[in-house]
Amino acid sequence: MDNQLYRYMLRPALFRLEPESAHHLTLRLLRLAAAIPLVLPLLRRFFAPRQTGRPVNLFGLTFPNPVGLAAGYDKEGEVIPGLSSLGFGHIEIGTITPRPQPGNPSPRIFRLPPEQAVINRMGFPNRGAQSGITHLRRLSSKNGILQGTVLGINLGKNKDTPLENAADDYLQLVKLFAPYAGYLALNVSSPNTPGLRKLQNRAALEELLNRVAEERTGLLPGLGHGLPILVKLAPDLTWPEIDEALAAVESSGMDGIIATNTTVDRVGLVSPSASQAGGLSGAPLCERSTAVITYIVRHTRLPVIGVGGIMTPADAQEKLDAGAGLVQVYTGLIYAGPGLVRDILNHLNR
Repeated sequence: MDNQLYRYMLRPALFRLEPESAHHLTLRLLRLAAAIPLVLPLLRRFFAPRQTGRPVNLFGLTFPNPVGLAAGYDKEGEVIPGLSSLGFGHIEIGTITPRPQPGNPSPRIFRLPPEQAVINRMGFPNRGAQSGITHLRRLSSKNGILQGTVLGINLGKNKDTPLENAADDYLQLVKLFAPYAGYLALNVSSPNTPGLRKLQNRAALEELLNRVAEERTGLLPGLGHGLPILVKLAPDLTWPEIDEALAAVESSGMDGIIATNTTVDRVGLVSPSASQAGGLSGAPLCERSTAVITYIVRHTRLPVIGVGGIMTPADAQEKLDAGAGLVQVYTGLIYAGPGLVRDILNHLNR
């Protein structure tokens, strides 16, 4: 899609809608595209970069390119075929919880156009694990790979599960989704589930990850393929807190870090919606996210997926230069349009 067409025609139309309504409209369009013969091949051709770049080998997986979709857009894997046609090298669905939950009351998404940002307090709305599995069973994927696109599945606990029982939710989800995932991501860093971020404390995180590691060990013989598990961290941790979280990830044998989730920081924002509670994503997060990536790469050998504030090809390049092996976009698509993926790949393939 031409960026000017999106910026001057489609984005203004979408921005007239309430943000969550615009989100659901784009989901419906992707479902429609997958239902009409020849549309997806046309989209793949249109959104293909000018030249093919080098695949990325990470976590024991081969990614056709380094650009992925962050969790939060496709909660349950409903529109993976449509998304894969836009050029992503990997797609992370979720966050999925064991049981259905409605999430937080609406309104729960707020645009901040002056800052090219979004605040959301969705609270993991989804129809639960069984609904997600129903969607995934319909795909002709093999070991979490669909037409070359790697599938990541982002997992979280239910809001009403006590924190001391959170591991039970994650273990149930790991067992259910292991057969369908290229990799799993443990979301312990959303600001929109009360108390969830406490799981990033070293003692709590070690207990959780050691139990997940034990569960994975028991599953591997029956899977016939590997099961990389990543941990998604918040950008609001202090450096000592990041050190503690990294120590827990390393000691448990997890495979990598996703850096970062959304932030609760509001410094420098001027938009009327800046005072809304929730996680901030978009351009204001870019610098902090890159700083966290740089820190992790300097202090561990853990592979990193970099996400947070990628609005331009230069932003993606900056995170890769900081040491990220892969990057993910989401809010950048809202402001720049789906052509952002192709633009990033064209920039990286020069």
